[in-house]
Amino acid sequence: MDKKDEIILQQLDVIREMTARNMRRVGDDIWGAPRTKAAGPAGDRKPSSSADASADAPKTAASTGQGDPKPGEVPVPPKENIDDLRTELDSYIGLSAVKDEVRDLINMVTVWKMRREHDLPAPDLSLHMVFAGNPGTGKTMMARFMARVYHSLGILSKGHLVEVDRSGLVAGYVGQTAIKTSSVIERAKGGVLFIDEAYSLSSGKAENDFGLEAIETLLKAMEDNRDDLVVIVAGYTDLMEEFIDSNPGLSSRFNRYLYFDDYTVDEMLDIFELQCKNNCYVLEEPDARGALRSLLADMSKDGDFGNARGVRNIFERILIEQANRLAALPSVTRDELMTIKAADIVAL
Repeated sequence: MDKKDEIILQQLDVIREMTARNMRRVGDDIWGAPRTKAAGPAGDRKPSSSADASADAPKTAASTGQGDPKPGEVPVPPKENIDDLRTELDSYIGLSAVKDEVRDLINMVTVWKMRREHDLPAPDLSLHMVFAGNPGTGKTMMARFMARVYHSLGILSKGHLVEVDRSGLVAGYVGQTAIKTSSVIERAKGGVLFIDEAYSLSSGKAENDFGLEAIETLLKAMEDNRDDLVVIVAGYTDLMEEFIDSNPGLSSRFNRYLYFDDYTVDEMLDIFELQCKNNCYVLEEPDARGALRSLLADMSKDGDFGNARGVRNIFERILIEQANRLAALPSVTRDELMTIKAADIVAL
């Protein structure tokens, strides 16, 4: 092997490592939230991106709904300053209607808590919510955010999030679903239980479908733990409305809806550029930006595109195309490692 081949192999190793590292740093939450450290007082946290925060945070059973930790083992996040959380909310890309609703909710809960502290009558406040919208519109991210808000305001004692779907609640045999659902609820006490695609609990028609048993167990737990448990159910708009209407107990407990609109092309372009910024990439002007805008406009016409999640997938695929292009060069500069060209985008 001559010197030139050795240099090319070294460059390929560097490119592969950078690509792998950057993909690892691309987290689930890519809406522009600043990063918050788990240690130290709220005022000492260093802002960065929510993608970094999601990548750096340990994936625990309490945050994913997987596994079966004991209730005492659920990690308790630190309380954060509510003004810092308001600033973070403002920083999110898009979600304008949702952000308005959340601001109203924060103000309402703040005043409700103040009335209780001053021994004034405070009506019962239902904090359970329905998040309705297409995939990739920020529902899970906002559920995590609301858990932090309620913890900051002292409404929830722990402020963690337990995320599940139907498979995390429903068992395959008689009598097991109530036990399985109760175990999840026990882990969620003091925080937020987030049920994604919740409509699937009421969609089963077979005799051995136990989704309705999970719903009944959930409704009882919501009543028994109404002072220290918030349940957020999420899914497609039409299906979630059918889900809530399927049971009188659901319609009486879930009276607060947040509708998550699809992202515009400009908002998705902003999300992509945020990912570039967080991972030390730049779009070569003007051709790369124009190519990306056209790609996003075309792909967003597909109902299965996935909004912000789709942008993340495109970002990862473009990094692969960039790596393939750079690997063919005899030498690669630092600037070239950071630059995404139009050719990397149109190659998809």
